Amino acid sequence: MNYKTLFSLIIINLYQKNFTMPNRHPIFKQYQKNPLLYDEIFDKKGNVRKVYKKLFDLYSGISIEDFHSLNHKAKSSFFNQGITFQVYSDKETKEKIFPFDLFPRIIDQREWEIIEKGALQRAHALNAFLWDIYHDKKIIKDGIVPLEMISTSVNYLDQMIGVDPPGGIYNHISGTDLIKHADGDYYVLEDNIRCPSGVSYVICNRTALKRALFGVFNHYRAYSVTDYAQNLLEIMETVKPHHVDSPNCVLITPGMYNSAYYEHSYLAKAMGVELVEGRDLYVENDFVYMQTINGPEKVDVIYRRIDDQFIDPFEFKPDSTLGVPGLFAAYKKGNVCLVNAPGTGVADDKAVYTYMPEIIEYYLGEKPILKNVRTYKCGRPDELQYVLENIDKLVVKPVDEAGGYGISIGNQLTKDEIKEVQYKIKASPRKYIAQPIMSLSVHATYIEETQSFEQRHIDLRTFAILGKNKEFVLKGGLSRVALKRGNLVVNSSQGGGSKDTWVLKD
Repeated sequence: MNYKTLFSLIIINLYQKNFTMPNRHPIFKQYQKNPLLYDEIFDKKGNVRKVYKKLFDLYSGISIEDFHSLNHKAKSSFFNQGITFQVYSDKETKEKIFPFDLFPRIIDQREWEIIEKGALQRAHALNAFLWDIYHDKKIIKDGIVPLEMISTSVNYLDQMIGVDPPGGIYNHISGTDLIKHADGDYYVLEDNIRCPSGVSYVICNRTALKRALFGVFNHYRAYSVTDYAQNLLEIMETVKPHHVDSPNCVLITPGMYNSAYYEHSYLAKAMGVELVEGRDLYVENDFVYMQTINGPEKVDVIYRRIDDQFIDPFEFKPDSTLGVPGLFAAYKKGNVCLVNAPGTGVADDKAVYTYMPEIIEYYLGEKPILKNVRTYKCGRPDELQYVLENIDKLVVKPVDEAGGYGISIGNQLTKDEIKEVQYKIKASPRKYIAQPIMSLSVHATYIEETQSFEQRHIDLRTFAILGKNKEFVLKGGLSRVALKRGNLVVNSSQGGGSKDTWVLKD
């Protein structure tokens, strides 16, 4: 029996019983609600929130054995499709199936409108900020952001000074990481505008859930997430170089051993563009060409998934074999567009993040829609001292890392580990920021070891894309869940998983 048939029989059985099964919640019987945490499923009185009531009833009628079978089928589906990611450590690199939880997260229309407007506001402000710091530097001259904050950022590229990207867009793709705090409000943890990843898992999560639980999904009116690739392609085409009518777009990848290679291949296929490596491209007379069996084809827009320092050995790391010699010269002359632009990493520096409220107000004349988390800059002596004395109450993060690497959560450290973190901070204060230990909301998550649902912390990565006179936000981002009890780091590289995210229509 396949899992579609299995779930169909389960749903039919539920309808026959008309949901009149009192206290029959086998999967949720071990669910323990911590009153100190914001539970997205249950309110403070322990009642199921209205938006989840129908979903909870449907799931509650499924036996543990049947749900375990459905979970196994979904896991096998991910394996068979090659939906994996690489985890790097000092000793080895492992390829893992992307963990996927079959209990979805639901966001109603009212909440989503705030999230979407806030994500777009930040994307536009960051784009204006990037143009300014690579041109007039007004925000620095006006004393809003200190020069030292920019000049000491490892992601600031002198090569980008005075360069005008096609269409005036730097951060074509922005990933904004949000948490829902104990007060019920959303806070931005960080902005990601170098090469934000994860959108392919959003789409695959939806496909897997609909296959396994189509009877449940059809009870809700949720926005589609499968339109992302088409919108991304259309936006890439808006930033084509001048004098190009029908742009040829490609996606460049470091190769199959990259942690996000599945996403690279998935998006290229979904957009209907070529997936290329650096060796597939060459530059001639400051134009970029792709080698094909039918001869060279000019390339106009490149969605790059290669870090700045590796895109062109003539301009950056001379020993890089991942990029294309001469690519940056072609870019500076406006003969090709790079998505995202080089040098965007300076704006998702976690120390620059602390100035986002001022950046939004300076460029847009608006108050921030989404709140920042209180952040201490270790590069400032007064704030450094506070951090060093209160590490046990803080989360310490490197300003230029991603994927959850290098994070230290104070209340989980031993005395020796705290001393080690203090030593690292004092050795390079500019490299670190610190934030209070935020109480991330929790969500019902199926745990295989106990074969039951338990509370797990969760966050949300939204995806906003900007083009020339066009913008789009994917309605339903990547909800990442920490699968280990009490863990606040949700990244897949740190053992986290994900959920399908339903944004409801009115």
